[in-house]
Amino acid sequence: MANLTISVDDATLKRARLRALERDESVNAYLAEALRRYADAGGQSEPMSGVLSAARRSSYGSGPGGRLWTREDAHRG
Repeated sequence: MANLTISVDDATLKRARLRALERDESVNAYLAEALRRYADAGGQSEPMSGVLSAARRSSYGSGPGGRLWTREDAHRG
């Protein structure tokens, strides 16, 4: 497996580490997955990729109560 070094400002890295802790994941694992999705996207539409990503992360879904997430939630991915 190869290593990759990136540069990011301290404040962004701190916020990313805090978010990763909240989500019980690592920044490294998140970036590796994001890079895999980017590399594998090929001809896929980026907006659809974001919607699918948001749907996978969401604990909400359609059911007896209907859709509980908004269009804006889908675009945050």
